[in-house]
Amino acid sequence: MPSGPPGVFGRQATYNLASLSQTMAKHLDLEEQEQLDAIKYFWNQYGNAITWVLVAVMAAVAGWNGWQYWQRQQASQASVLFDEVERSLQSGDVTKVERSVTDIRNKFGATTFAQQAQLLGARFLNDNGKTDAAKEALRWVAEQGKDEGYRAVARLRLIALLLDAKQFDAALAQLAATFPPSFAGLAADRRGDVLLAQGKNAEAQAAYVSAYASLDTRSEYRRMVEVKLNALGVDPTVAKTVPNEVKP
Repeated sequence: MPSGPPGVFGRQATYNLASLSQTMAKHLDLEEQEQLDAIKYFWNQYGNAITWVLVAVMAAVAGWNGWQYWQRQQASQASVLFDEVERSLQSGDVTKVERSVTDIRNKFGATTFAQQAQLLGARFLNDNGKTDAAKEALRWVAEQGKDEGYRAVARLRLIALLLDAKQFDAALAQLAATFPPSFAGLAADRRGDVLLAQGKNAEAQAAYVSAYASLDTRSEYRRMVEVKLNALGVDPTVAKTVPNEVKP
């Protein structure tokens, strides 16, 4: 046991404990100060960059949400005009059909409704003597449509109208465009039609053979191509992709 009066020992122990506490407090203060200094240094070095990154991320999120909202609004409003197109088609009013088709194309061209309306309207307009308006609608989808399937359908229908008008060069120019693989056979068949109308039987035969090879064996359309080849004196089951010269 330590010697000396209990009061002296107690005061000494208290002093030592207080001194230790002060030393630890100073040590902790130094560590905290070093950490604060490190944070300040880091922020001074990279604070602006971090701020710009955060701003960019927040702007991107806000922009994406805004884009999604805009698309929903566009689709909703376009659906109203599409209903108007359908009503005008049912009424048989050519003027209303032409106007409604043009309206949805000009106001909501980025929507699927606009592309569908052009395809529906073009058929009606062509059947009712408005061939130029039908071509305009189909050309718009072929060149500006967002969906490659709709673009291909519109282009093939446009080519048919150009063929009917004997605008062969314009039709072949449309056929020079790229078609999705699933439309390759249809495009080749249409090329054969144009070439045949020009009297280029050998080239038409080659196009028909290519179409026949591309189309599904179960497709009724393939049977139509076979009939065209038969009319040219060709058996597609034995024909080569690059045919021998045929007599015109």
